[in-house]
Amino acid sequence: MTAIITPDLSPRPFLKWAGGKGRLIEQYRPYFPKQFRYYYEPFLGGGAIFFHLQNQCYRAVLADLNTELVNVYQCVRDDVEAVIELLQDHQAHHCHDYYYTIRAQTHLASPLSRAARLIYLNKTCFNGLYRENSKGYFNVPMGRYKNPKVCDVLTLQQAAIALQRANITCEEFTAILTRAKNGNDFVYFDPPYHPISPTSSFTSYSRYGFGARDQERLQQTFAELAERGVKVMVSNSDCPFIRQLYDGFYIHNIQATRAINSNAKRRGKISELVITSYPVTLEKTH
Repeated sequence: MTAIITPDLSPRPFLKWAGGKGRLIEQYRPYFPKQFRYYYEPFLGGGAIFFHLQNQCYRAVLADLNTELVNVYQCVRDDVEAVIELLQDHQAHHCHDYYYTIRAQTHLASPLSRAARLIYLNKTCFNGLYRENSKGYFNVPMGRYKNPKVCDVLTLQQAAIALQRANITCEEFTAILTRAKNGNDFVYFDPPYHPISPTSSFTSYSRYGFGARDQERLQQTFAELAERGVKVMVSNSDCPFIRQLYDGFYIHNIQATRAINSNAKRRGKISELVITSYPVTLEKTH
């Protein structure tokens, strides 16, 4: 691999992801702990926070329940040039019929072929959504892009370098209790957000729902880690249920942009929560 991470070209997400944190990094920055050695992210998604913090941690454990997503990260880490070659072939053949032919593939044996397929679909589907039907099959229609950039070589190579320090695994978020032990550890949770209205839930985008009981289990996991001295941070929607759930911890407001809504008038700024197990001192602006 010939790519080198430089200050003007730092690693960044190579996937679009609903709820991705790339645009919120500057707002999140003051809430990250100043010092930690090991980083854990049990809801990986687009990985924006990991890529932002990768120079600050010695090692990372990245996890998700989505086996196809985990496979993508493992393949990019372990054989990015092979992934790039397959993506370049997808890009050369991209058209309406080709998209739906690739989308219909459900039993690819090769991990590399599966990884390239997911990245291709992610770059060419509607809004970069990842959505599955009840059988676990990707079912998002093709997006309306004139010339989608299916293969971003430099971004993939930079991501592959950053991922060299990461253990990438498919597991449920509670597995973090066997990993994070003390104040050297920083855990960031980015779960499916609790709905603020009956029509705002994003938990149906995969086979794995994430309801109120799961939010409660996550809070219990958060609290147990905090009791050990682990530095823990979680993001979620700003609603009474989440505020009450994390009462007693440090609750902060940020302003996010709602980018996914069938009604364009309902897109825009919305309050979200960042909750930490540790106090945060914000720098005063003059």
